[in-house]
Amino acid sequence: MTLAQEATAQVPAFCEGIQYFGDPWPEFDRLGQAPAVDAGTGKLRDPGSRMAAYQTLLYADALRYLTLQMTASKASGHPGGFASQAEAYAALVYLGQKNIPTEVGHHAPGFYAAMFLDGSLAEMGIHTVSDLRARFREREGLLGHLSGYIPGLLAPAGPLGQGQHFAMAGALLYPDRLFPVTIGDGGLGEPYVMSSMIHFHTAFPQRTNFLPVLVWNGYSQEHHSMISTASNAQMIEYWRGNGFEKVILVDAKDFDDAQQPGPYVDSTQFSLEARLAFAQRVLIEMERAIQSALSGQLTVFILKQLKGAGVHAKGSKSHNLYGHHTLDHPDIVAALRARALHPAAWALVRQNCQRAAGGPAAKVAVTEFVRPLPPLGSLNLTEFPLGDKQVSTTAIGSLVVQVGQKDPDFLVANADGNEASGIANVNQGLKVIHPTVDPLYNQQPQGQVYEPLSEDACAGLTAGLALFGGRSLWCSYESFAVNGLPIWQTVTQAMAELRRPTPSAIALFTAGALEQGRNGWTHQRPEIEAYLAAMMRNGNIFPLFPPDANCAQAAYEWALSTCNKGIPIIASKTPLPIRTTLEQARQAVEQGCTVLQEFPGSRTVVFAVVGDMILLPVFEAAEQLQAQGIGCKIVSVINPRRLYRPGDVAWSTCAQPDGEFMSDQEFAAWFAGEALIGVTGGSSLMLEPLMLRYAGPRDFFAWKRGETTATPAELMDYNGLTAQALSERAKQLLC
Repeated sequence: MTLAQEATAQVPAFCEGIQYFGDPWPEFDRLGQAPAVDAGTGKLRDPGSRMAAYQTLLYADALRYLTLQMTASKASGHPGGFASQAEAYAALVYLGQKNIPTEVGHHAPGFYAAMFLDGSLAEMGIHTVSDLRARFREREGLLGHLSGYIPGLLAPAGPLGQGQHFAMAGALLYPDRLFPVTIGDGGLGEPYVMSSMIHFHTAFPQRTNFLPVLVWNGYSQEHHSMISTASNAQMIEYWRGNGFEKVILVDAKDFDDAQQPGPYVDSTQFSLEARLAFAQRVLIEMERAIQSALSGQLTVFILKQLKGAGVHAKGSKSHNLYGHHTLDHPDIVAALRARALHPAAWALVRQNCQRAAGGPAAKVAVTEFVRPLPPLGSLNLTEFPLGDKQVSTTAIGSLVVQVGQKDPDFLVANADGNEASGIANVNQGLKVIHPTVDPLYNQQPQGQVYEPLSEDACAGLTAGLALFGGRSLWCSYESFAVNGLPIWQTVTQAMAELRRPTPSAIALFTAGALEQGRNGWTHQRPEIEAYLAAMMRNGNIFPLFPPDANCAQAAYEWALSTCNKGIPIIASKTPLPIRTTLEQARQAVEQGCTVLQEFPGSRTVVFAVVGDMILLPVFEAAEQLQAQGIGCKIVSVINPRRLYRPGDVAWSTCAQPDGEFMSDQEFAAWFAGEALIGVTGGSSLMLEPLMLRYAGPRDFFAWKRGETTATPAELMDYNGLTAQALSERAKQLLC
């Protein structure tokens, strides 16, 4: 388009900042004069028409253009992956779908382009292409990878192999909606993608309203993808062999009239007629996939097209931009000119996008609203008498059953088995979901306990439910929770910036290292606590360490009352002495700690203890010291996040900020003594607040490494966590 033509064209205001405009496409005067998407239904009037294919193709090229110009404006970002799926994404939107999470964080620029075109980004002050360019990859702008912080986007995407969890969570909570999820062929190499979908389908065969859309472009980030050598027949058989009843594959190669070599081709190199035929096939087959998924068939749609289709490079060379890929780079300029649209085409695309699915994604996506929850009322907590011995996890389990009875959408997940975690009462009360009815195992097709042998599947579905507005509980052995932690961290980080309140992601980790003597070091891995300790500084992560069954109930009760937090409760499945009252426990969870016992003496050493079983040698040490005239104060550190100083934690940057911290005066009172010893059966990092704030003589005892032992006491001795070691060190500090 010449400068003179551009000057006389009606350029929509939102196009300000577009670098290049093109001439009208052939037939635009006939096929582009009215929007093909119906304002009433939010879908294409006739997906099989030439007009529908034509306007879908305009949208696909608009996405490619904005993706490339946006990324090149910062010489940063990832244009190539999304470009290869542009026709599939355009078809989904024009067929009325906007609840679209993704597994591919590198597709972020394409999703931002889509949110811009339907007007969603106006919610964050992005009205023009100039705004889009300026805010891309900037603080409080369009993040480097996807997040629910962006209006219209359902979920975060960064680590590969996670997006399917969000689609399945949406399918559970919203059975009348479809949740397509785009999956890269690089991400398909992650072991969790397929396994989590098959676990889900086994447990919830009636919920097929999620639709994997595989972007099969032949390349991963830096080389050919590991599934690039598969034939179409092999790919179809792979999905069928994993239980998918309907496998729909559209291969751009079938429409190639440009004689491109190899099995993966770029449809933008076709003639317009061939491009229209390709787009029409995508539309027709995508509509078939949508109807199949909504009618009870497990369905996948596969688009096979070369990575980088329509942008500056092909294959993995299109994956990301480097510093030299500016808007002046010849390859960038050539690609933008090739994809440039006429101003009237831009106006048409915007009109269709705003009509699709009933409005901008920021107004219609399910995650743009606070999901109503049934009230829980007051739960019936059991107050166990002081000195009694009870199992903390079992006490929590009785509350979990009450939650499930009051909230039919509540879900509990455990890869290690609830019975092995001391919460058989949960299985008895809520039932394990399984197609085989067997009362011996409390299993039946309808239930609220999800027990696939996959930490990722458990953590992913429960975290996804929390992000999408549902109540859930992820249970795990502490040693194995690390296998589910990546998706849990992704979700809790997203919750920190989420623009709406949603139930906290709650977890129960049990079978701690000190309980696992005979199982050996493979089951003695409390190092996850170090990871959780580091996450406390994020601002919305609150690990809880109740010392007994009364406090365990108070911890879960408090967690249920919160929103947008990540709350792992670490508790033993071993019967241990009751040391707190319920009133004391509730206060302790809120304030961070409580005094379990004080022993008088001439001088006082404070034992600050994280955990429950580890209290056994601490009390024994206190008795030894008291016999020698030395006073002791045993403080149970239950909520260590409360013990940090406000400046230590990024709490004020959270969308739902929690700025409750123990003041200096309160800290001095709680930990008043001539010396302090921090003690934990896990990572010493949980004691970091004490390291930062206690100014007197101090030392810290913590887990070192595992070994096979006959008793917890023997394992504690192996780690130097004995009463004798503690009492000796206390006397040294007091000298």
